[in-house]
Amino acid sequence: MSILVAEIGGAGAREAAVTTRRDPRAEMALRLPNVMQPFLSWLTARPAPEEKEAVRAPMHFVRQGCLLTLAGLSFGVLSTIVPIAQAGLLLFISLTLTTSGLGVFQVVVFHHCAHGTVFSTWERNRFVGRLISAVFLFKHFDHYRKEHMYHHSARKLLTEEDEFADFVLGMCRLEPEMPKRELWRRVLVNVVFSPGFHLRFLLRRIRAATRSQDPRHNAVAVAALVLPAVASALTGYAFTYLIIWFLPLTLFLQWATIGRILCEHRFPKPALIAARDKEFVCLATAGVFPGAAPPREPALSLSGIAVWCTWWLNMLTIQLLVRVIVLVGDAPCHDFHHRRPSTKQWTDYIHARQKDVDAGCPDFPLNYGETWGLFRAIDENLATLAATPKGVVPTWPH
Repeated sequence: MSILVAEIGGAGAREAAVTTRRDPRAEMALRLPNVMQPFLSWLTARPAPEEKEAVRAPMHFVRQGCLLTLAGLSFGVLSTIVPIAQAGLLLFISLTLTTSGLGVFQVVVFHHCAHGTVFSTWERNRFVGRLISAVFLFKHFDHYRKEHMYHHSARKLLTEEDEFADFVLGMCRLEPEMPKRELWRRVLVNVVFSPGFHLRFLLRRIRAATRSQDPRHNAVAVAALVLPAVASALTGYAFTYLIIWFLPLTLFLQWATIGRILCEHRFPKPALIAARDKEFVCLATAGVFPGAAPPREPALSLSGIAVWCTWWLNMLTIQLLVRVIVLVGDAPCHDFHHRRPSTKQWTDYIHARQKDVDAGCPDFPLNYGETWGLFRAIDENLATLAATPKGVVPTWPH
């Protein structure tokens, strides 16, 4: 990927581009060297101004999921045979890569197979989708696809039949018209750090994968769950199996799922929820981009060096982990997916969304909205739930 602004005049061209599209990503393009721009485009899921499109086939994400998962497991095995001083770092890398790979399978491959846009035939999309749902303990692909099509309907979004509402209002037990502080308390205490919640979540996944209407799917799910556990126990590697595979498959993937779903959708004003028109679709979700605007202060003084070091520390720790584990694949551009759910341009989601933004998002009454930072996005979404009166959205018995 190359940056056209470097070819048409360097800093002067970048300055002009920023004046026409002032945003954190454009400021990164203005203040940081060209060599960093491809990495920043991937990290933030936003292109630099005038950046060339990236041509990718859907199989890119299938390979990515496989490579990340295999690399994570390899680092995990390696961590068991190196000195203890190196084992901790290798295990951290292992858990990060494995969880990321599982996320790519869940968020990108499995999801887009449901839209029929990963492989050339529906039969192959369905076969791979069913295999993923069995091996990784997701609900049966056919059941997921039916629910997911409801989720894409403006008539079903934020109703009893919506998978997002079922998770946030049902599983997480969040409620409308509740103070935002209390919603945050429930998210942290009753969801993220609650052993009971994660056990319920895991049992729900196991039941969905092993008790479907498809006996073959159930058999594959049981085999994928039981055989590695038995084999590792018989060979004396039960603890290794639990740490490098079962932990990412369960707790870590569930943590990532919680963060991603909580930032995906917000609750528009009651009149818009009732109208369920295109404006409702526009305001029910926004782009969520890892990162923050770079400092304006030049790094020519101690204070300037300090603020730039702080910014880079944030980008290369919190924001990088968010991108690798939570907002994997095209998850940052979830708003683009809801406006263009059938497009085959999803493989270059970074540029496809930006092209739609620059064109004013034809066929929709409002252009795209955005939030920078996962935690800010969750906070904004919880604020909209707090402002939603009871009765506007469904409630679940707790």
